[in-house]
Amino acid sequence: MPHLLPPLLRGAPPSERIGVGLIGIGCMGRGHLHLLANHPAVQLLAVCDVDRERRETAKAFVEETYAAERAKGSYRGCAAYNDYRELLARPDIDAVVIVTPDHWHSLLAAEAARAGKDVYCEKPVSLTIHESRRMVETVRRYGRVFQTGTQYRSITTIRHICQFIRDGGLGKVKSVFTLWGKVHAPKVTALYVPQDPLLPAEPVPDGLDWDLWVGPASWHAYSHHYHRNPVPGVVPWVFCDAFGAGAVTGYHSHAADVIQYAIGMERSGPVEIIHPGSGEFPTLTCRYANGTLLHHVEHWGQVRELYHAVPADARLAGNFGGVFIGERGWVTTMTTGGPVEGGPEKLFKALDLKTREVNPGDNNHHANWFECIRTRRSPSSNEEIGHRSASLGHLVGIAYQLGRSLKWNPAKEKFVGDDEANRLRSRAMREPWQI
Repeated sequence: MPHLLPPLLRGAPPSERIGVGLIGIGCMGRGHLHLLANHPAVQLLAVCDVDRERRETAKAFVEETYAAERAKGSYRGCAAYNDYRELLARPDIDAVVIVTPDHWHSLLAAEAARAGKDVYCEKPVSLTIHESRRMVETVRRYGRVFQTGTQYRSITTIRHICQFIRDGGLGKVKSVFTLWGKVHAPKVTALYVPQDPLLPAEPVPDGLDWDLWVGPASWHAYSHHYHRNPVPGVVPWVFCDAFGAGAVTGYHSHAADVIQYAIGMERSGPVEIIHPGSGEFPTLTCRYANGTLLHHVEHWGQVRELYHAVPADARLAGNFGGVFIGERGWVTTMTTGGPVEGGPEKLFKALDLKTREVNPGDNNHHANWFECIRTRRSPSSNEEIGHRSASLGHLVGIAYQLGRSLKWNPAKEKFVGDDEANRLRSRAMREPWQI
């Protein structure tokens, strides 16, 4: 990654590095921990987690890493906090990386902005449309540099394809396909939206501040299905609508970012969400003002079997992107599924890719944020883009929840003539929390 940094940030001495605090050290948080502790542009000054074991382990890792970097026997300079407010109060911390469960994202980002910190926030940036709009307003009011953790658009190959589509390389984009699967929750039937199963209360593990873990969400007694050590997976709590957003959390925010960027709608959204019960399309579909249709499928085989949108022998695999169908052909933007696919073959001559392989490590997402902190420019997935990526998933979820089609005004961010749907744009936070 260092070769992607501008000269200003390469190998900066400690006094010139960006002072960073990390909030949240679960599975994803540990990935950020390793990146930040080994990155030449930053100095990781503090870690924060409501789980004592996680924060103390993270603190020890940072100090061991810096001791080895300086070829010294020891290093003491990384603080460990239970309460994020203590971290935000430090004047030497310039920026924070937020890697908590989803229900904390918007609130923490807004509080960090008020504290004068720049923000990198994992996706999705919210659990409701309203809370991330409030977050966007706060970030702008305080002039902070905000990056959403939708890094797949920053992979060189994917970004090249997206720009090709934006520039009209496919001609008019008629339709796009992306994944939306069911959420599997303990002891209940899988549905297309998160649920709130009644789980028996369990003793809170020693060293875990459960009240602060729940924070602004509705109160839930502790269960190991939400949180436990060792870390059980990326997002174990995603099935619960109080803490996570199902497909929006797992992969849809990534796909939404890539897709809406490619079709030029990353600062807007669809005008209609069409439920499959309407009979118009076999799966839930979003229609944009320019006529592009975004079809959500449970698996890639439905692109061939239900829509016959690609050749019968087309290889479709991977995640975090979509299949684009245009006047001049089709192309994929998925990651983790092998090389880019598409047709006809002459399309790839026009596309002029250096490689059809998609390498997730070949991205400048964090580097872009670090550079923008220095220059005060807007990062590639800023607060508005993060909000719109999450909102697309929330719109789909609301249509599934209500079981019917909806009309949406992306400028006013309101459902047209639908009070019931409009009430689902927001939810109350547990006292005393508020954005």
